[in-house]
Amino acid sequence: MAKNKILSRLGVGSPATALSRRGFLISMTAAGVAFGFPRDAMAAMDPQAADGIPIEAVGDRFEPTMWYWIDTEGRVNVNIIRAEMGQHVGTAIARILADELDVPWDDVRITHVDTAEKWGTMVTGGSWSVWQSWPVYRQAGAAGRTALIEAAAAQWGVDPATCTARDGTVTGDGKSITYAELVKAGIDRSFTEEELAALPLKAHSDLRLVGKDVTALDIGNKTNGKTIYGLDAKIDGMVYGIPMLPPTRLGSSVASVDDSAAKDIKGYLQTLTLDDPSGTVPGWVVVLGETLFAAKSAADLITVEWNAGETAGVSEADIQARSRELIADAASGAILPTETPDTTQAFQDAADTLEAEYTTATVLHFQMEPLNATVFRNADGVWETHAGNQWQSLILPTLSAALEVEPDKIVMRSYMLGGGFGRRLNGDYIVPAALASKQLDGKPVKLVFMREHDVQFDSVRSPSVQRLRMAFDGENQVIGMDHDAAAGWPTGVMAPSFMPKGVNDQPFDVFAIDGADHWYSVGAHKVRAIENELANQTFRPGWLRSVGPGWTNFAVESFMDEAAAKIGVNPLEFRLKHLIAEGYNAGTAPDSVGGASRQAAVLERVAQMSGYGTADLPADTAIGIATTFGQSRQMPTWTAGAVQVHVDRGTGTVEVQKMWLAFDCGTVVDPDSARAQCEGAALWGLSMALYEGTEFENGNVRDLNLGGYTPLRMIDTPPMEIEFIDSTEVPVGLGEPGTTVVAPAIANAIQAAVGVRLRHLPMRPDDVLAALKA
Repeated sequence: MAKNKILSRLGVGSPATALSRRGFLISMTAAGVAFGFPRDAMAAMDPQAADGIPIEAVGDRFEPTMWYWIDTEGRVNVNIIRAEMGQHVGTAIARILADELDVPWDDVRITHVDTAEKWGTMVTGGSWSVWQSWPVYRQAGAAGRTALIEAAAAQWGVDPATCTARDGTVTGDGKSITYAELVKAGIDRSFTEEELAALPLKAHSDLRLVGKDVTALDIGNKTNGKTIYGLDAKIDGMVYGIPMLPPTRLGSSVASVDDSAAKDIKGYLQTLTLDDPSGTVPGWVVVLGETLFAAKSAADLITVEWNAGETAGVSEADIQARSRELIADAASGAILPTETPDTTQAFQDAADTLEAEYTTATVLHFQMEPLNATVFRNADGVWETHAGNQWQSLILPTLSAALEVEPDKIVMRSYMLGGGFGRRLNGDYIVPAALASKQLDGKPVKLVFMREHDVQFDSVRSPSVQRLRMAFDGENQVIGMDHDAAAGWPTGVMAPSFMPKGVNDQPFDVFAIDGADHWYSVGAHKVRAIENELANQTFRPGWLRSVGPGWTNFAVESFMDEAAAKIGVNPLEFRLKHLIAEGYNAGTAPDSVGGASRQAAVLERVAQMSGYGTADLPADTAIGIATTFGQSRQMPTWTAGAVQVHVDRGTGTVEVQKMWLAFDCGTVVDPDSARAQCEGAALWGLSMALYEGTEFENGNVRDLNLGGYTPLRMIDTPPMEIEFIDSTEVPVGLGEPGTTVVAPAIANAIQAAVGVRLRHLPMRPDDVLAALKA
């Protein structure tokens, strides 16, 4: 089932109040967008002060669909439901519409809208934003262009087919009229879903904004300080809150609170023990102050005794041991609907087999803006949440349960995110702010997590264990492959209705197994996804950039090198031999046209770029390759990577000297953003390959700040070459795929350089030394 169809199964389920003049306003400026609130909503920022255009000043406008409107000045405002976290998502989506509508880029503005039922499911993740927006906003743009041409033709008494639109002007019969003039004259034209679907779209060769360099609509305010993030929110009369977290994520309760030592702190107000009907934050305490400093100072002096939950003694080793137990149980897990999921006969007939285990450690998000949320009940009795968030539709029902009000009594005001990377898909951090405000009868509470709180409460990338097996016949031909993967399941915990079922009628989390259902032709192919319930009980597994493909592809692409070595074949040749665009791997329109042949093409391209197999390199230096199709078979972004490393045999240090990446993402909509996202993804992949990783100790992660958790530093950032394959196919995602190829390429390079195979992430110097000495 396609992910967009799976997504629709969730539905919104949480209608919120519609946009109003009292509501959140994203004002439009010449430089881009500015976030602010009208004064009567207790504004943090007056839109006029940001040189914005308040809604009251817009006047008459033409709204062909809910996705945008055109005013009497010719300005086009595009409504964006996706979260902005540095990827210029509004620019990418707006240019899709503007190109089809055919308006000058300088006339385009964007609005990141609040929650309202009409927007459907609001989510930013999975590298879906451009892919899902492409058909919607092209149809919307075509609707406006069609309506404007019809209106001009009606004025002139001519056939609309004789008229054309260009740069905000309709021309025909020797006359011309601007969109602004047509809107002033009044247009009354709407479109049904059927009419929208039937509208002719521009030929790819006629697109003039898509794929071209344009100025990002939000870059001005991002660089001049006008952009407002959640941490900037300020509501009249609000108090500040600091959380005190219990010893376990679930199951804890408060035994006692002693705040006597904090009462001398100037500005300290009180300490709340939260009562959470939603079960999101059991055992939480929130310290309130007139200022953030007062709340923090008081929290340092308050003593809380808790009754810990059942996972207080759980370690990383316990979680991984449970994964191995589950893998060993052939009856556990869901079997994915691959072409031939029964591999029993293949392994019975095998002349030889290969088996390997791969593991990954717990990974933290560490987004630069710590978690925060501001919540209050406004004068209309509606609860307002003010925070950056990636999946409003997911947390709204939880907020409804926590506040014990109907969903239509909650509206979420969207801010830019100071880093998301999947952490803010889970909006659990808004719940304690809402509960604190609820206890204060709706008074505004701004809850700010210190870095240690943020990390302890993180929705981490689960540790994982994977077992891969391959069967060969007597001529070393691959006739079967098994892939078993066990980990905590984010979707299983937070959105179980999102999960499809396998061939054995068991549900599975696509975000914990995508990538294992690869495009290699390997005969019978069984993929088993296994949920580790101990992981789910110990922490809230989260969606972290690249999600499951971050570990499944590490295993698949390391294993492909190991299989090639076993039968004495070049790793590049082995992969190309098995990337055959036939049957299950042929691909389908519109999203995976070409199938495995396109993955083979990017692999060949990156081999050429890097000189793989032909470069004359120094001792203990080698290039490794890998190829993936992040993020999923339903939306494949064909990706290949090559990494050159040098291994110091004395220290175990792996120096990454250069990286090459090739992508076939279909149509490249926003070239600058595309390159930036691929660079960022690849560097995060490098960080998780060699540097990032923590462990659970006594029910919590060991490393709570960047003193112990050491991501990639700038000094260790290698040069990169990135190429995009020219294509006119459907644009697919780019936020995550670059992450998935780097770790296996490095592991393969280390093997080629010094002859040792590392099967655990991260691959730190001590691991390299231990392998060299084994």
